[in-house]
Amino acid sequence: MGAQPFAGRTIAVPESREIEVFAALLERRGARVIRCPLVAIRDAPDPAPVLDWSRRLAAAELEDLILLTGEGLRRIVSCMERHEPELKPRFVGALGRVRKITRGPKPAKALRELGMKPEIAAEQPTTAGVIASLKGLDLHRRHVGVQLYGTEPNRPLVDFLEAAGATVSTVAPYVYADAADEQAVRSLVDQLHEGAVDAIAFTSSAQIERLIAIASEEAARSALTNTVVAAVGPLVAQTLRRHGIEAQLTPEDSFSLKPLTRALEEALGPGGRSAATR
Repeated sequence: MGAQPFAGRTIAVPESREIEVFAALLERRGARVIRCPLVAIRDAPDPAPVLDWSRRLAAAELEDLILLTGEGLRRIVSCMERHEPELKPRFVGALGRVRKITRGPKPAKALRELGMKPEIAAEQPTTAGVIASLKGLDLHRRHVGVQLYGTEPNRPLVDFLEAAGATVSTVAPYVYADAADEQAVRSLVDQLHEGAVDAIAFTSSAQIERLIAIASEEAARSALTNTVVAAVGPLVAQTLRRHGIEAQLTPEDSFSLKPLTRALEEALGPGGRSAATR
């Protein structure tokens, strides 16, 4: 069976898209996993704006492309495959020619799936990190495409680009929707309050916002003081902090499920900080 660093530990997983992948990583290490997907990711309800934006990129109207998530690029491609398959080869060809800027490893991975890599990768996988990576560039009169994180308009990034003289075209290829019903979320909050959960691992800001929308900020803060709070990366940690919650665990360099699992091992495994440090 191998090492069981999470033997006797209970870990809550609010992830949706890769919930079984994440749960398996933890269960193989001995954890009892509470599955409570807080949000679902769905295609944009109207494919027309996504297709129109994709046609513009395919027609070489965009010179730079900022990819904020890997999910976004995959959804753009799948939208073309379903609604306008003849557009995909032109889009992929043009994508290879634009200057691609990524915020973190997930959009870079989505590019690799298409046989490409970013020309610029933000050192920090945040909006501020993307802006920092662009500050030394001449963006005057550049046509920049921005693939958004859900439907969040990301005004700091768009304002920066426009102030630098760029023309910005955004696309929102997916939306977040409620996943677990309210009763399941309230049950999770009750278990957190009771100290029955050793750790909860947040993998997106939308999960935090849904938890707070149902439980209230005060109740969520109170419940999370009774567990180890882990965040997959600095953006999620920032969202927690905005609500008065500190993440005790964040992977140091690579922000994905395996490094998050390793960080949990260091905290909860034998010789780790354990839930006693809550």
